[in-house]
Amino acid sequence: MYVCICQSVTDREIRRAAARGASSLEALREELGVASCCGCCAPTAEALLAETATDAPAPVNAGWFAQPAASTA
Repeated sequence: MYVCICQSVTDREIRRAAARGASSLEALREELGVASCCGCCAPTAEALLAETATDAPAPVNAGWFAQPAASTA
C-alpha cells in the first residue's frame, strides 16, 4: 500500500529501508523522501518502522561459539 502519496513510497519500501538499517523518520526521509512534503504520512511511516524493528530477530550472542577450540595435542 502507498504510505507516502507525495513521493509514491510504499509500505514495502519502508520495510526494506528498515531492514537495511533505517531506524528513524529522518533516515527514511533521507533515503526515500518520506514525510518531506506534506508530512501526513509521518505517523504511518513511524509505525511501520517500529513494527519492522520488533519483527527483527534478536541478535545472536556468539558466546562460547566464538572461543577458539581447545588444543588436543
